Order: sequence, then structure tokens, then C-alpha cells
Amino acid sequence: MNPAPGRQRADLGRVRTWPNLVSLVRLIGVPVFLWLFLVVDQLAAAIAVLAVGGTSDWIDGYLARRLGQVSRIGELLDPAVDRLYIFATILALSGRGIVPWAFTGALIARELLLGVCLVLLRSRGYGPPPVHYVGKTATFLLLGAFPLLLLAWASQPAAPIAGACGWALAWWGIVLYWVAAALYVWQVRLLLRAAR
Repeated sequence: MNPAPGRQRADLGRVRTWPNLVSLVRLIGVPVFLWLFLVVDQLAAAIAVLAVGGTSDWIDGYLARRLGQVSRIGELLDPAVDRLYIFATILALSGRGIVPWAFTGALIARELLLGVCLVLLRSRGYGPPPVHYVGKTATFLLLGAFPLLLLAWASQPAAPIAGACGWALAWWGIVLYWVAAALYVWQVRLLLRAAR
């Protein structure tokens, strides 16, 4: 059952909500993963943290809709945590030679492009356009790919299946990531044209 429109508007300013708690726990998972993977070399625990953090991406959005706890901080925190997860993980995996730097460069180039678009929008008084479902799908695929790629690197018996599945998700993810970027650029172009 959907909450009444008035309640949704009132919840936009809330901070202490279940969805925001989930996002906060996922945010804490980023340095925990990096510590386990890069500092203490606990690969099994690092894979587990990465898998839980990545696959739990949908939970905060589901809870926000189900409980009627949509908040402005949640709308900003969820995609920020996703991006932080992707960047921290891809840089760590590339640093260990698990993922080629060209793949990492393609992700970073996409984010730089969107950053320029956001600056242009802000200069005209616009906020960021809503997240497109293609971008959400791409994020989910990438967050699912990384623990599989790490598992393939860490475990020889798991490598054939985990590696194939991980790279399939990763390549689909990056293609959809750029498709979402193209849609975002198109939205920005229309907004800037309307502003003129």
C-alpha cells in the first residue's frame, strides 16, 4: 500500500529511516572491504562483504517504497554509496591486476562526463535528472560482477565459472552504464535548451 502524497512529502526531510540505515551500513562496508582486501589479505571475508554490499543495493529502495520512508538524504545517499562501492572496488581490483585499467578508465570517463553535465545543470539552476532504470540495472550488474571476479582470482576451482559469470556481468554492466550516460546527456541537453 502506497503512503498518502502528503506523508511522502513530509518524509522527504527525514534522516532516521530504515532505508537510510541500510545505506549507511553499505557505506561502512566500503572501507571494511578495502581493509580486508588490501591490508589484512582476508579474501574470503572481503568477497563476503563485497557480495553483501553489492547485492543489497535494492533493499534500501524497496524499504523506502514499502514503508513510505522516501527522504531527500536517501535519494542522494543511495546513488552516492553505489558510486563509492564501484569506484573503491574497481580501483582495488585494478591495483591487484584483477581488472584491466582500460575497464577502470571507461568507468571513470563516464563519471567525468556526468560530472560535467551536472555542473552545467547547476549553473542553470537545475538539480540532477532522476536516475534512469538503465543506470540502476547497470549498477546492479557491476556490483554483482565484482565479487565474482574477486572469487575467480582468489579460488582456482571457482575460477572458470565465477570468472565467466563475472566478466559477462561486468561487460553488460559497462555497456548499460554508457547507455544510461547517453540518456542522461540527452536529458541534460533538453533541459539546457529549455533554459535558453
